[in-house]
Amino acid sequence: MQASASRLARRVFLSAFSLAALAMPALAETVAAAPKVVFQTTLGEFVVEVYPDKAPKTVENFLRYVKDKHYNGTIFHRVIGNFMVQGGGYKVDLDQKPTRPPIVLEASNGLKNEAGTIAMARTGEPNSATSQFFVNVKDNQSLNAKGTSDGYAVFGKVVSGMDVIEKIRTTPTGAKGMFNSDVPSTPIVINSATLVK
Repeated sequence: MQASASRLARRVFLSAFSLAALAMPALAETVAAAPKVVFQTTLGEFVVEVYPDKAPKTVENFLRYVKDKHYNGTIFHRVIGNFMVQGGGYKVDLDQKPTRPPIVLEASNGLKNEAGTIAMARTGEPNSATSQFFVNVKDNQSLNAKGTSDGYAVFGKVVSGMDVIEKIRTTPTGAKGMFNSDVPSTPIVINSATLVK
């Protein structure tokens, strides 16, 4: 009787173990399935992966702009070759697109402004980010949060197309419109930004 109870317990354990093992890949897939956005630009395509677990309000805000097609037809209006490339706010004629209200700063989320990461642009006011973002082209430690009300919120990274970011980074720039410098001489247009699953 004891032997058969022991065999039954072993079978139950093995069945539970097998079910858990079957569930593991699905769980890993769920964890790994961070949302991705494909940017089609006049210099090529790049893809960013975003992390709602680290910067939930920032990612929600960014993806809403993507879904609303806000970024379509905007340009990279600020390019500093040894620093970052910034876009998402202005049309080709440097007319600024209307935005939703600014969001709360989420710079203290553990993500750093390292080469290839994407972060929100903002003014000197911490809680002022709207639609504009930038891609770091080098490790920019000075942009990382030191407290709860400073730094720039990283919310994802470029997972393919860094060669396109490199083309943007090295494009000739100068003064244009209300900007005294750093505007690409030939507009670099975001033709579309599309959320992919």
